[in-house]
Amino acid sequence: MTTPNLILLTAAAAMTMAASAPSGEQTLSDTDRIEKWIGKTVVVFTPHPDDDTFACGGIMKILARNKNKVHVVIYTNDNKGSLDLDMTRERLAQIRRAEEEAACEVLGISKENITWLGYEDGDLEYADPQRLRGEACRLIKKFRPDAVFTIDPGEHTVQWHKTDHRMAANITQDAFIAAEWHLYYPQHLLDEGLKPYRVPLAFYYYSTEPNYTVDITSVFEEKIRASAKHVSQFEPSLSKYTPDMSEETLKGIRDWGTKHAKEGDKFVEKFRRAVEP
Repeated sequence: MTTPNLILLTAAAAMTMAASAPSGEQTLSDTDRIEKWIGKTVVVFTPHPDDDTFACGGIMKILARNKNKVHVVIYTNDNKGSLDLDMTRERLAQIRRAEEEAACEVLGISKENITWLGYEDGDLEYADPQRLRGEACRLIKKFRPDAVFTIDPGEHTVQWHKTDHRMAANITQDAFIAAEWHLYYPQHLLDEGLKPYRVPLAFYYYSTEPNYTVDITSVFEEKIRASAKHVSQFEPSLSKYTPDMSEETLKGIRDWGTKHAKEGDKFVEKFRRAVEP
C-alpha cells in the first residue's frame, strides 16, 4: 500500500525536470528577465490541471504579483487520473477543475483567466490535430502574449514525453507558426477580427536543455500551497478520494519541492528560453 506522504510520480518528475536538469545559462539584463516584467501578458499552456503549478507555479506567482496578466490554457479535463474504484470520470473532472482554480487563486490568478479546452484525459494525441492547433492558435491571437510558457518538444532532437504531454508540446509550438499567418485559419480574422500574431518569446518547461533559471525563493511557500491544492493527485486521495490533505502528505510535498528546487541557498525553476520560437 502506498504511504500517505508519497507524491504522485508525475509531480515528482515535474519538479525534478523543472529544477535539476543541466543548463547552459543565458546571461540577460534585468529588463530582459521575465521575473522583472510589469504590466505584460503571459499565457501558460498546460496539458493537465497541475502541470502548470508543478513546473511554473513560482514564476506564475511572481508574474501575477508584479501586476502582469497571466492566462492559463488547459488542454484536458484530467478525468482519469485516479486509482479510486468508486470515482467516476464526471466527478473527477469537477474535482480537478476546482483544484486548479484553488491552486491558481493561491498564485494570484483568477478563475476567469483559466481557459479549459476540455479534451479527455489521456486522449489528446487522438484529437483532430488541425482543430486542436486552431484552438491554440486562436487563443494566441486573442491574448497576444508577450511570452508563452509550454512543454518543451525539444530543440535539436525530439524530447520524450508521456501521452498528452507529447501532443501539448508539439501542438502549442505548431500554433506559434499558424498564429503568424492568417491563411492558416482565415475564419479567425473574418469572423472575429483576430489578426495574426507572432509569439516573441517562449519559455519551455519540463526541458532537458534549460538555459534560464528563475529564483522563486520569495514565493516558494506559495508554490507548495498551490501544489497541495491538487489533493486528488496525492495519496491517500489518489487511491480513495478525500478532499482533506493530511499534514504528513503536505510535508511530503514540501520535502519533494525542497529536494528538487533547492540550488545553493535558493529555490529555483528552470526553463529553455527561446526568442521568436
